Amino acid sequence: MRGLSVDQPLSDEEIDQLSDFLKEIGPSALNMEAVDGLFCALICGPEVVPPSEYLPEIWGEEFVFDHQEDVALIMGLLMRHWNTIARTLQGTLKEPDVYMPVLFVSDDGVTRGNDWAQGFMRGALIRPMFWHELIESEEYGGSILPMMLLSHENDPDPAMRPPPVPPEKREDILLEMIAGLTKIYRHFEPLRSSRPSGLPTPPHTQRRTGPKVGRNDPCPCGSGKKFKRCCAMAAPTVH
Repeated sequence: MRGLSVDQPLSDEEIDQLSDFLKEIGPSALNMEAVDGLFCALICGPEVVPPSEYLPEIWGEEFVFDHQEDVALIMGLLMRHWNTIARTLQGTLKEPDVYMPVLFVSDDGVTRGNDWAQGFMRGALIRPMFWHELIESEEYGGSILPMMLLSHENDPDPAMRPPPVPPEKREDILLEMIAGLTKIYRHFEPLRSSRPSGLPTPPHTQRRTGPKVGRNDPCPCGSGKKFKRCCAMAAPTVH
């Protein structure tokens, strides 16, 4: 990490290094694709979410680092990736550009995007009231639909699953998801700009504080179901 700027994008090797670290944690951890989606939602959102709230979403409540040198390495990689996303999305306000998400190709050669979408929705649910307003927006509500569709595509509850996505339509949905990310970022820009500190806080190690959506509370996505029976069931798993 020595000599690398905090604005230096991760190399392919560093993405693999971070991915391997998350895999070693076990089922409680997100994979790198889901972390990318989580960060995108947090950076897009209008309110700063402190690392004490979202870091446990990445590796689970019980995780602790075994070695101090791992803390510096992993947190440095996460901070650089956060900054890359934030800088790229901020650039979309001035240029007709998009952020290209980290999307893995499955063993059968298909880019599915489910883990990314689940990570994104997990990030949105940390501050659900703002995202509920987005869903209700006639102009911007459609921007989040691809994320919601892909996040529930393999839902354990058959009632929550959307109609099957034909293979020939998946690429179109992924493109809509990428375009929707830019629209969401622009939608929340006035609220973000009113914050004293500008960009959201990059990762660092803290403990969780602050309220979360209760499992028996109504799901903020507006489905009418309890949170535990709706979007909470779409939490990413490591494949």
